[in-house]
Amino acid sequence: MKAFCQLVLLVTLLIISGVLPSCVSQTTRRFEFNVEWKNVTRLCHKKPLLTVNGEYPGPTIAVHEGDNVEIKVTNRIAQNTTIHWHGIRQIRTGWADGPAYITQCPIREGKTYTYKFTVIDQRGTLWWHAHHSWQRASVYGAFIIHPRTPYPFSVPIQDEFPIIFGEWWNGDIDSVESEMMKYGGGPAISNAYTINGLPGPFYNCSNKDTLIKTVEHGKTYMLRIINAALNDELFFAVANHTLTVVEIDAVYTKPFKTKAIMIAPGQTTNVLLTANQVPDSSGMFLMVAWTYLTSVFPFNNSTTAGFLQYKNLMSTEHTSQHPNKVTTFDPVMYNFPQMEDTKYYTKFSDNLRSLHSPRYPCNVPKTIHKRIVAVISLNLQDCPANKTCKGYANKRFFASMNNQSFVRPALSILESHYKKLKTSQYSTDFPEKPRKPFDYTGVDPLTENMNTEFGTKIMQVPYGTNLEIVLQGTSFLNVENHPIHVHGHNFFIVGKGFGNFDVSKDPAKYNLVDPPERNTVAVPSGGWAAIRIKADNPGVWFIHCHLEEHTSWGLASGFIVQNGHGPSESLLPPPKDLPSC
Repeated sequence: MKAFCQLVLLVTLLIISGVLPSCVSQTTRRFEFNVEWKNVTRLCHKKPLLTVNGEYPGPTIAVHEGDNVEIKVTNRIAQNTTIHWHGIRQIRTGWADGPAYITQCPIREGKTYTYKFTVIDQRGTLWWHAHHSWQRASVYGAFIIHPRTPYPFSVPIQDEFPIIFGEWWNGDIDSVESEMMKYGGGPAISNAYTINGLPGPFYNCSNKDTLIKTVEHGKTYMLRIINAALNDELFFAVANHTLTVVEIDAVYTKPFKTKAIMIAPGQTTNVLLTANQVPDSSGMFLMVAWTYLTSVFPFNNSTTAGFLQYKNLMSTEHTSQHPNKVTTFDPVMYNFPQMEDTKYYTKFSDNLRSLHSPRYPCNVPKTIHKRIVAVISLNLQDCPANKTCKGYANKRFFASMNNQSFVRPALSILESHYKKLKTSQYSTDFPEKPRKPFDYTGVDPLTENMNTEFGTKIMQVPYGTNLEIVLQGTSFLNVENHPIHVHGHNFFIVGKGFGNFDVSKDPAKYNLVDPPERNTVAVPSGGWAAIRIKADNPGVWFIHCHLEEHTSWGLASGFIVQNGHGPSESLLPPPKDLPSC
């Protein structure tokens, strides 16, 4: 009885202090997803497009912090599929995480799987997407978690809306992927970028497919920005308007103002925009997204755009019309960063800081139990005999972490781990540092031996491990900014820089007070990033580059967090409807 009274007192104190909301909902929110084909036309090209519920982008999931969530996914196509709830930590519910052959076998044609999880201590903008092959090219949508308490900023919000970037191919995305993997070359680049599925006016035959958002003068709006593009990091800005960053990857930040943001695939950013400008007679201002370029590989050098339309300061004749055809966009005209402006991106990134308030503390691990140095690299593999290869010098492109190119197993790793199967499907001997240190970012990009090894090697750590992973880029083929996503956990970006990580000097410069907390880090081009994770979520968790071509080439690994003490620190049993391989 004494223990119970102490527990009640503790909970009461947490509620009074604001750490816990005074009313915790037990609501279960249920959704139904049908993965199905639908004919969609963009750029005057009509094609069958993979969708959820016939929507492109897919439906927005809106829940509240603390809700139980059940999403019944039915596969109505003749291919396997899975769905990943990107950024949801899946506390003890790794079976619902979604990456094919990591935490589940795919959902087969005609079958159904219900993803069940609870949103625990998270609030803000996340997203969901297919996690099988390249299906996420069109199968994606916003995942909004409304907070139980007011926002930690005083500006009244008139309205909130998602801004989701994507890519459109006129051709079949399965063919793009299969051609790339068959011949080892780079993928065919997309034909357009999109905002909420619409390319906008800078593309031929696309003026009618332009996003227009109506705003009122003097009001403030929250833009929930998501980069769902397959292979491209993007700048985003609104002409003549200032953006105030208040959240990244569903974690509040110290607010700061900027004229443009950079957002990598997998990342989300919430910004506040006040409609305080005087428009011309059209009543409209451009919203634009364009490439942040750090690679020498072919890329989509185009711009997607929409418009902010001022409601009360425009003539009636423009109310329901799309703007006249706009043909060009030059960032210089608007004082926006140009696409190779790494200096601008670095300054923007340096401004990102956790809010670190009493209600929303920054719980970065101050000490670590283990440090792993993972070299992330593109690779060039010798072409097998009697094969045609279309990579550089008639070889094949691959990618790796510590020279291990990841191969997905035939059975999900989580199932093998949970059932303690005696199998060679995977091993836990991922190298914790490069076997042969070298000048990672100074090596000649073309003359070195860049062959890699193949396998399913991951890491394993005890529950509660304070884990530091240093993600070190290389100059093999070219230096490039890599967005690395960690499943099942948030992490803190305690340090980053250009060149090679120096263990004797760089940790002394770490930010251990208010580093940004994320689930996807953009590792600087020709540089490194150090992240710290509290490994307190039992299960198997994927780590991979969110440039889809790089994941396909093998730039991935993962880690097992072992069960802790008792049921509250242990993985839940698998659901009865878990798909089989």
